[in-house]
Amino acid sequence: MSIASTPNASAEADDAPLVVGSHTLASRLIVGTGRYDTMEQMRDSLDASGADCVTVAVRRERLYDRGGKNILDFIDLDRYTLLPNTAGCYTAADAIRAAKLGREILKTLGNSGADWVKLEVLGDSKTLLPDPAETVAACRELAADGFQVLCYTSDCPVTARRLKEAGAASVMPAGSPIGSGQGLLNPNNLRIILEYLKEDDPDYPVIIDAGVGTASDVSQAFELGGDAVLLNTAIAHARDPVLMAKAMKHAAIAGRHAFRAGRIPKRLYGTASSPAEGVISTRPYGSNA
Repeated sequence: MSIASTPNASAEADDAPLVVGSHTLASRLIVGTGRYDTMEQMRDSLDASGADCVTVAVRRERLYDRGGKNILDFIDLDRYTLLPNTAGCYTAADAIRAAKLGREILKTLGNSGADWVKLEVLGDSKTLLPDPAETVAACRELAADGFQVLCYTSDCPVTARRLKEAGAASVMPAGSPIGSGQGLLNPNNLRIILEYLKEDDPDYPVIIDAGVGTASDVSQAFELGGDAVLLNTAIAHARDPVLMAKAMKHAAIAGRHAFRAGRIPKRLYGTASSPAEGVISTRPYGSNA
């Protein structure tokens, strides 16, 4: 396994790379390719993010924009590992079919992402929350078929544990609903998920996915202990997507460093930062005491 060379690599040189199944990534930020105004804007935003893995919806009609441009013509396949996803699927059967389609497309392209998939099986078109039963069923079948499955799920610790037991290479709990920009609504549940999934395997990758609105959300996800963050809308729908992509890159680095450094505990009362020993005593003016 080789670490992809990206602008982020030097900044992360003192940290272990992100390992998901058989894939090793230099950057811990994974970005999506949808919802940009133009393909050129998407290309420039991907570059600014420092990511070396990008996720692509693999249903054929989504590979082309309204002008007939193929998204793959704007992604450097020598630089990026593609992570095909099953976005828009509402049943296990549809998701499995889309995953297999993605595998065939990426095999044809010779991209190393052919053997993995980001699994999304939605239960509701309004909230875009996942269907836990269909997701577990699809994960189990895809893992048995040789896929390395990265599973999008809610922030339910029980479902997260079941997905790992079903063979998921990574569990990807949502910070909040897809595209909502609400950030991490329930950090306590994310902490529990991290505890459950890492208690027997500290290196098991947990990727925070969905709901990110701005750079501080990315930092918070890493400070909680998340191994990576996947996002799309927060960049694509920002007023300046390229600038926001740069912000997300730096937020990921800062949050990861802060987690590894270990924050101070929160206290009710203040604690002086200067030592109390050797303090010069003060005496009333004119006193000889």
